[in-house]
Amino acid sequence: MSALPLLTVEDLHVSYQGRSGRVPALRGVSFEVGQERLGIVGESGSGKSTIGLSVLRLLPGTASLAATRLALRGIDLLHATESALRTVRGRRISMVLQDPKFSLNPVLTVGQQIAESYAVHAHSTRHEAKRKALEMLEAVRIRDPERVFGLYPHEVSGGMGQRVMIAMMLIPEPDFLIADEPTSALDVTVQAQLLELIDELIRRRQMGLILISHNLNLVASFCDRILVLYGGRVMEMLNASELASARHPYTRGLLACRPLIDRPQAELPQLKRDLAWLSEPVGAGVARTRD
Repeated sequence: MSALPLLTVEDLHVSYQGRSGRVPALRGVSFEVGQERLGIVGESGSGKSTIGLSVLRLLPGTASLAATRLALRGIDLLHATESALRTVRGRRISMVLQDPKFSLNPVLTVGQQIAESYAVHAHSTRHEAKRKALEMLEAVRIRDPERVFGLYPHEVSGGMGQRVMIAMMLIPEPDFLIADEPTSALDVTVQAQLLELIDELIRRRQMGLILISHNLNLVASFCDRILVLYGGRVMEMLNASELASARHPYTRGLLACRPLIDRPQAELPQLKRDLAWLSEPVGAGVARTRD
């Protein structure tokens, strides 16, 4: 991690109101991210997307958020007013959501939506916003940007839709990007192209990145560090290059459940979970496995 963190999250707790009371989603999550690529992995429901929404303060009304600190380059996100947050969202920190079919406005062309993202933050003219949008479409490697600018979301493929989302989130030139399953439901070739594109853009702009994913192999090959989440708690934080030798039993269980293509398997191992992990200090499971 770089010496000065871009994003600081300290003792983050989030719960949602359920039928029988409040349901915890995050339980004391803490981490820092600099000009690097941090991967967050875990099962569905472990709280990965909730972290991203918490940083942007976009949780639904049924959610309750508490933390010791939530800051982006010294900006206090925890106590910021809604007006102040509007100057942060998009301009300082952006989030690429999982599926462009549900994230893009179906009644506006993709070009209009990218241009609007720039115009709102840069207070530019319509002509300047369109010029920047066309440049951004070209930057995300879309051929014939003029034609694509006038297309509606249902007229673009899944891979192109994700490129449009990336263009929309990066055109205000934020300091930080959160990518929530940006390659889900895409074929392997398109996945590789999108990750290469994201990597090129964040390195060129010296941004920080959180990549949320279920794909352990993808995160290990793309990210610098990995945060492993279970039941809303951090089980382990390690360098991506060390994932294969992870020591926490939960991380090892996730690795063991991956299907293998180089040799036959009668059945995949069943992931074993221990509720005691939710009350242990971070790293306790790691220390225990060293004995």
